[in-house]
Amino acid sequence: MIDPAVQAASEATPDGFRTMMSGFPTGVCVVTTTDHEGAPRGMTCSSVCSVSLEPPTLLVCLRDGSPTLEAVVKRGTFAVNLLHEGAQGAAELFASGNPHRFRLLPWEQSPDAAGPHLVEDAHTVADCDVVLIQKVGDHVTVFGETRRIVRQHVHPPLLYGLRQFRGWSGT
Repeated sequence: MIDPAVQAASEATPDGFRTMMSGFPTGVCVVTTTDHEGAPRGMTCSSVCSVSLEPPTLLVCLRDGSPTLEAVVKRGTFAVNLLHEGAQGAAELFASGNPHRFRLLPWEQSPDAAGPHLVEDAHTVADCDVVLIQKVGDHVTVFGETRRIVRQHVHPPLLYGLRQFRGWSGT
């Protein structure tokens, strides 16, 4: 028998929506790029989705008004650093807004990279070219055609759900 209280409907509010989505665990990444002066920019993102295999395309949803989004739009490229289960600290750092985040962990950017690669914290990095941008509410969806994939480590992914980070193994 289903508890009637569980089936109770309520108006969709930002808090209710956030609570609902917290029950949908997802992988964690850091989206990176550089601004017009070459300074690195990046932010933690759990809104990542594959879109197409041909051409290989993904999307990320970035907060409207963020310096990272501004740099992605102006530069037209970005890197998606898929974090491994040992990279909770990097996820928290890039979610914190700390202006010195790139001084606090190792990264590199080769000339053919779309943005900085987090060399110790990402298990895989996708270098992407922006192909479409769509604003929805307080976020902007950026579609990126993946032009290069760099596998850096063989570690299980970092997950986020119920407002907690966990490794794939649940530890």
